[in-house]
Amino acid sequence: MTLIFQIAGALLLSYLAGTIPFGWIIVKIANGKDVTRVESGRTGGTNAMRAAGLLAGLLTGFLDVMKGVSTAWIVSWLVPDLPWIRVAAGLMAVLGHNHSIFLVERDSLTKHIHLRGGAGGATVLGGAIALWPSTWYIVLPLSAAVFLFGGYASVTTISVAFFSIVVFGYRAWIGQSPWEYAMYGVISLLVVLWALRPNLKRLKEGTERVVGLRALFLKKATKKATSN
Repeated sequence: MTLIFQIAGALLLSYLAGTIPFGWIIVKIANGKDVTRVESGRTGGTNAMRAAGLLAGLLTGFLDVMKGVSTAWIVSWLVPDLPWIRVAAGLMAVLGHNHSIFLVERDSLTKHIHLRGGAGGATVLGGAIALWPSTWYIVLPLSAAVFLFGGYASVTTISVAFFSIVVFGYRAWIGQSPWEYAMYGVISLLVVLWALRPNLKRLKEGTERVVGLRALFLKKATKKATSN
């Protein structure tokens, strides 16, 4: 019975760690704006950058990563040596980030209550780091390359979960980590895809907002065409 309470406590604390809306707090302090009313309405680093600049976006992204990282400390404190609890804790942090109890919104038409948040990319990375600290050496550069050259923030978010699957799948195959860790990547990918449903629709329609070097090249091309 004690173990059950410890597991429940670890999962609850992991969720609560994820719910802290750092993007909302940072943007509010920076310029008084409500980030949930800017662009995508999400609280992650990309939208915080749109609302309050690069520094706000970077700080938000770092703190959102730390939400996932914190689950390693929580689990080690309460229920060490249970791989599937480590995985579940990381996923709970991602769910907390995407659906924060601090950002409750009621739909004016349907009266349904929604919990606002981000898409989960940074927290997925943090959860992966919690499982294997060296994950960021691989996943972060690859995802940064996707952002710079792929041209879509939503695809970058998806890539974090995808690369986590690859990393933990390979490590499980060579016997360096349990297969449960690979499942972290699979389930986090599903969570991210669910959160990004509107973006996936825009990607299909060709109307998704372009970022990174691709956005820079398009801006230069448009400026050149206009000047001619």
